[in-house]
Amino acid sequence: MDIHSTVTLNNGVEIPRLGLGVFMMSDGEETESAVRTALEVGYRHIDTAKAYGNEASVGKAIRESGIPREDIFVTTKLWNAAMREGNEEEEFYASLRRLGFDYVDLYLIHWPVKEAYVRAWSIMEKLYDKGLIRAIGVSNFNPHHMETLERSATITPAANQIELHPFLTQDTVCAYFRGKGIALESWSPLGRGALLNDPVIARIADRLNRTPAQVILRWHLQQDFIVFPKSVRRDRIIENAALFDFSLDEKQMTEINALNRNERFGADPDTFTF
Repeated sequence: MDIHSTVTLNNGVEIPRLGLGVFMMSDGEETESAVRTALEVGYRHIDTAKAYGNEASVGKAIRESGIPREDIFVTTKLWNAAMREGNEEEEFYASLRRLGFDYVDLYLIHWPVKEAYVRAWSIMEKLYDKGLIRAIGVSNFNPHHMETLERSATITPAANQIELHPFLTQDTVCAYFRGKGIALESWSPLGRGALLNDPVIARIADRLNRTPAQVILRWHLQQDFIVFPKSVRRDRIIENAALFDFSLDEKQMTEINALNRNERFGADPDTFTF
């Protein structure tokens, strides 16, 4: 693996294994600078969302980078309000305008809004068929959400983006979606920083002469997860990409897996209310 390594989605589209997440980055220079830095370092995958409020800045930085659009993989997401209000298609076109693109590489249902995500999926299928989206997927789906979707879906989601980190390995959920050929993406891959002080992670990092963040991100890659750590600092963006000249051995992977305690730092897909 290297920074350009990809995963082939179930429709044949390739997505880079490593990307930059822009959750909670301010619209404007903060987001633009982080995206510029990531692209300079070699990242070719940016994960944003309508709810993050920075799609316009992501698009601006990409357009001004000089890198061909087709060489950069961009994900954005359909927000909950659009599903509740029934204006999914309008919201998608609004995201396109904010990004300044004529297509999106991956478009996700952000959360499984009850009694709305099935209709939303049918609209996304139509947008996909029009060639406006290269791949469609879901986020924060549990198996029962997928079972409901399957009753009417004509396209299997290409990816499911869920909270994943050593404190929340979600083994059963991961096995279920992998069994359907659906790629898994990790959000909050560092457990919102809580994992950086874990003594097991620290000991392995010290042994490998790596940072705790690098050890955790390497764990994600070796679990075959697609991962996109977030940082606005140039040194951290560079550090988070330095994952391809070392590996974790079987014992180290087992030690990290054993840290699971089913601890969420974000909302539960079955009880969220926003």
